[in-house]
This record gives sequence, structure tokens and C-alpha cells, in this order.
Amino acid sequence: GEVCNMINKKYNEFLPSMQSAEDLVSQVDGLTSNIDLLKAGIENEVQRDLNVAVAEFSELKQQLERDTLVLSVLKKLQEFDRAIKEYNTALLEKKYVIAAQQLEKARSNLKTLESRKGFELKILKALGTELTVQTQNMLYHLGEEWQKLAVWKLPPSKDSSSLESVVHSELQLRMVPLKEEDVAAPPVAAVLQAFAVLGELHTKLKIFGQLLLKFILKPLILYPSLQPRTEEQSDVFILSFKSEKPSLDYSSPMEVFEKIKLVFEVLHKYLLNVPLEQPAEDKKEHGVTLAELLGDMIWEELSDCLIQNCLVNSIPTNSSKLQQYIEVIKSTEEFEKALKDMQFLKGDTTELLKYARNVNSHFANKKCQDVIVAARNLMTSEIHNTVKITPDSGVALPGLPDPGAGHHLKTQKTSNLVHNDVVNLENETKLSQYTFALPTCRISSSVEKLMELAYQTLLEATTSTDQCSIQLFYSVRNIFQLFYDVVPTYHKENLQKLPQLAAIHHNNCMYIAHHLLTLGHQFRYHLSNILCDGAATFVDLVPGFRRLGMECFLAQMRVQKGEILERLSSARNFSNMDDEENYCAANKAIRQVLHQLKRLGKVWQDVLPVNVYCKAMGTLLNTALSEIVTRIAALEDISAEDADRLYSLCRIMVEEGPQVFTPLPEEDKNKKYQEEVPVYVQKWMMFKELMIILQANLQEIVDQWADGKGPLAAEFSAAEVKSLIRALFQNTERRAAALAKIK
Repeated sequence: GEVCNMINKKYNEFLPSMQSAEDLVSQVDGLTSNIDLLKAGIENEVQRDLNVAVAEFSELKQQLERDTLVLSVLKKLQEFDRAIKEYNTALLEKKYVIAAQQLEKARSNLKTLESRKGFELKILKALGTELTVQTQNMLYHLGEEWQKLAVWKLPPSKDSSSLESVVHSELQLRMVPLKEEDVAAPPVAAVLQAFAVLGELHTKLKIFGQLLLKFILKPLILYPSLQPRTEEQSDVFILSFKSEKPSLDYSSPMEVFEKIKLVFEVLHKYLLNVPLEQPAEDKKEHGVTLAELLGDMIWEELSDCLIQNCLVNSIPTNSSKLQQYIEVIKSTEEFEKALKDMQFLKGDTTELLKYARNVNSHFANKKCQDVIVAARNLMTSEIHNTVKITPDSGVALPGLPDPGAGHHLKTQKTSNLVHNDVVNLENETKLSQYTFALPTCRISSSVEKLMELAYQTLLEATTSTDQCSIQLFYSVRNIFQLFYDVVPTYHKENLQKLPQLAAIHHNNCMYIAHHLLTLGHQFRYHLSNILCDGAATFVDLVPGFRRLGMECFLAQMRVQKGEILERLSSARNFSNMDDEENYCAANKAIRQVLHQLKRLGKVWQDVLPVNVYCKAMGTLLNTALSEIVTRIAALEDISAEDADRLYSLCRIMVEEGPQVFTPLPEEDKNKKYQEEVPVYVQKWMMFKELMIILQANLQEIVDQWADGKGPLAAEFSAAEVKSLIRALFQNTERRAAALAKIK
């Protein structure tokens, strides 16, 4: 019973707590459904109201923005309008600077308006048009004023740059108002500043600058006879010209600078001393003067003109005058300083002054150019005007100064090309003084002058500054390189056609090569140290010149050889001489060859050095003899009459051939060379042996052969001799016996 009680008791206590737990669950369930309702309510109603509020807010915000924009636009429009009104008032009162500033203000308002995106007002286009019209109107007024302030009177003629017409140019500058009632007429400053504000000043000044250059500044530089003339009247200042007979063909830089300076002073005083209001956006350039602007526009062209037409002419042509050039440099400096003081020029050194200060280099350039021009003129002049040179002709020049006792070089004789001392070589072989001497011959007088030019230029180089002497040295090398390129091409046809010119050209080249051997050496102690380490040489040019001379002459020799063979080809092969016609043809061919050689002997006489002359004539005579021997030796049948006639033809060659050797104009001196013909004509003895065979009997031929040890064997082979015997003699036992001995 006790246990039951306990259980009841526990159960009774348990029931209520379970009850409260169930209550709790149902409460939670209720709350949840409440939340769901609320959530649904929020989603459906409150959210909608929120959206409306936000939309309203942004709509208000946009409206505010629109109103602000409209307000600022209206403000800008109002400003634009005010600016235009004020501009109109100022323009009527001729307050040009204020008018221009108002226009610029209107312009910047308009720019701001146009930059608003998504706000295109139709009115803007109209305003733009209005602004353009007003700007043009203002520029027109300013233009009118400017034309009254600076009046150009220009020459009427077409050829406006000639001296005759330039003399009539003048520029008038207004100084004070024209009439009493025009007191308010604006001064120059206002007009120019107004242009500046409108950004049109550049254009105006550029036109003014061009007129100034063309009709005033350049003529003053170009025409020494022009002098600037200034004249001040009550209300106008006049700048014009007067013409005077100049003392020289061109003015000194000092005179030109003075004239130009005067013009700038006038402009500075009456026109350009105006500080400028720059266009609003161009603040950085504040305080630029008109003078500076104009200077910027015309200085480059002006200084070019001064350099080309004034300084260039004043560069001295020989080094002794370089000292005096200092005053030119000084006056250039002063000229620039004056222009800087008037603010036409900015601070740094200009091209003009650099050019003047660089006189040494210009001197060298001018000198080198003169040298090359002179050289070219000599090279293109006639080759055939010649002078005779002998082993002791030197180049006529003053001796060089003694380089100092330290050098064991005797200079007294420099005017002679070869020192008459005996030259010692390493191995103690003695060379005669004539080793480097030239043989007597004729060269073009222009080439002699060219050589003198080279020597004089090198001489000048020895007294010049380093830079200059290097340039002069190289211009001498250029002379020779130019000769090498120009002469063969320029005189090409004549060198091919005229054997005498080919000979002279050959001599010219040899003469130059000869001088080039010693040229650098003679000046080596005098040319600046920079060139002394072996650079001052011309030796490298020597082989080229020798080759040039040889090639030209050899080409001429080939032409002459061709003509000899051409003439001998009409001799009918020297066959059947018993036929009269054949004999005449052969005789004529031989006469023509001799005539050709005689003529050559004459045109080369006294021109070629004797040894070259003898070699050349010997070679050509040899060509003829060799051809005749070949033709006769090839004949298969020679009758007795043929042999006689062939012999008489050969005798003409042997008797008259040597007479074509006349290297010297004095007849009696040529004998010696005519007797030495066998030395120069390789086939001479062979030709004589052939003549012997043509006259000999079989026994005599065998004797001449002498078992292959006789004179005949020295000139002909066994086969050739046998062939001649067969042609000359009929087939007999005696002939067979003779043939057997030729082996």
C-alpha cells in the first residue's frame, strides 16, 4: 500500500509538469504562425511602401540635379550675354583690350555650356554663330587700326626683290592720333594686345615679319649700296632707303650689323616695346614682349641670310688674315647683345655667333673648297697644252722653314724636288741623285699647275691650326683622288682617239706618281703632330696612278697594233708576188704601215720619255715584222721571181723601219736610237735571217744552220727552215741532202 501511495504521489507531481510542457508547445506553435503572418504582411505591404519612398527620393534628387544644372546653364547664358553686351560697349569706346577680353570670356562660357553631356540646347548653335560673327567683326576693326599704325609702301614691280625696286620700299609707323577729334584713337599697344588676347597676334606678326625680311632686312644684307634712312614727321615715323655707291662688292659684317641694328632700334622704339596680355589659357608665357615674338619668327631666316651673304664672304682665304677676323667676332657679339637688350633675342648663343667664332673651321672649309674647285677646273682644261719637264725641274715654291736643328733634313733645297745629297740606304748601296728623278718628257701645263696647287696647299697647312692643317692635308689627297676619277672619264674619247693625248696622259700620271712618292715626306716635320705619325703620306696613291697611266697608254698601243695588222691583212698573204696586182697590194700595205709608224713617231716625239718612246715604237715595228715573217714562212710555193720581190719588200722594211725612230726634235741626235733598233725590236734578227734565206742557195742555208748552232738556228726552228726550203727549191737529190742536215 506504501508503494502505491508513492507511485500516485509521483504521478500526481508528474502530470502538471507534462501539462505545462504541452502548453509551451502550443504557445510556440502560435508564435510561429504569428511570425509567418507578419512576414507575409511585411513582404506584401511594407516592402511596397519602401520601394515607393526610395523611388520618390531619387526622383527628387534628379529633379534637384536638373534644377541645379538649369540654374548653372542659365547663369552661364546670362554671363555670356553680359560678356557680349560689355564687349559691344567696349568696342564702341575703342577699348580694344577690354572688348577682346569680354569676347574671350563669352567664348569660355560657351565652351562650358557645350561640354555638358546630355543637355544639348538648340540655342547653343545660335550663340556659337553670334560669337564667331562678333570675333570677325572685332578682328576687322583691329585690322583696320593696325593698317593705319604700320603702313607699308611696297615696290609695284613684279621683280620685287631687285635692287632697283627694293629702293622704293618704305615702312611708316604712326606715332600720335591723326586728327584732334581722334584723341581716343588707341595706341599701338592696345591694338596689338587685343590681337594677342584673341590669339591672332601670331598671324599678324608673321605677315609683318615676312614683309620686314623681304623688303627691308634682306635687301640691307644683300645690297651694299643700300643705306637705311629714318625720318620723323609730326605724327609719323618713316623708315626707307637711300642708295649709295658702295666702296666694295660686299659690305663687311660690321657695316651690315649696324644697318640691321638701326632697323630693330626703330621698331623697338615705335612699335614693339609692348608687354603682352596672353590668351587666358597661356599663362606660362606671361610677360613676353612683342619684340621677342617677332624675333622668334624671323631670327632663324635672318641669321641664315647674314651667315650666307655676309659672314661667309668675310671668312679670310689665307691664314695670315685670320688674326684680323677677331673684330668680326667682336662685332657679332655686340650685334647679338644689342638685339638681346631690345629683347628680340633670348639668352643663349645663336647660330650666327657660333658661325663667326668657328672661323678656323670655316676658313679651312672655304680654303678646301677653293682648292677643290681650282683643281677641278685644271682637270677639265685641255690636256694638249704642255710644258717640258727635265730631271732637275722642281715645283716652283719658296723653301720650307727650317724645322729646327734637331732634324737632320736639309731644307734649303726644298724647292728642288730631289735633294742633291746622296741618299744612304741600309746596306750602304749608293743611289745617285737621279734615282727619284723624272725623265725628260712633256706633261700638261694644267697638271704642273695642279702639283703647284698641292704644294701650296700643303705649305699653307704647315702654318695653320691643327684642325685646319688636317683638313687641308686631306683636301690635297682629295685633289689626287679627284684626278683619278675625273680625268679618265672627262677626256675619255680623246684619250682613245688621239695617240698624242694618250702619251701626255701617261706622262701626267707618272709625273703625279713621282711627286706623290716624296710629297708627304717633304712636309712631314711641318705638318702638325697629329699627322706626323706616318699619316701624312701619299705613297699609297702611287700604284694607282702608275696603273692609270700605263692602262691608258697600253690601250692606245692595242689600237695601233690592230691598225698595223689590219693594213697587212690586205697584202694578199704575200703569195704569188709574180702577179703584178698581188705585188702592188703587198707593196701598198707595207708603205701604209711605215706611214702609220712615221706619223706616230712624230706625235710622240719630244712627248714621251725617250726610253718609253723607243720601247713603244719598237713594239709596234716588231708587230709588223713578226706578221710579215709569219705570212712568208707559211707559204707553200715561192718561185724565184716571188723570192726576189719578197726580198725587195722586206728590204723596204729594214731600210725605212729604223727611220721612224725620232724621239728627239734635233735630227742629229736621233741617229743613235736608229742604230739601236735591234735592241728594241725583238724579231729584227729573225727578219734579217728570213731575207738571207730568200736570196741564198741550198749550201748557204745549210751553212747558216751550222748543225743547229748557226745564226739561222737561233731564229727559226728546224721545221720552219725545212718548210721554207721546200717552198723555195724543187724536189731534187741536193734538196733532200740539204733537208737531211737540218735537224
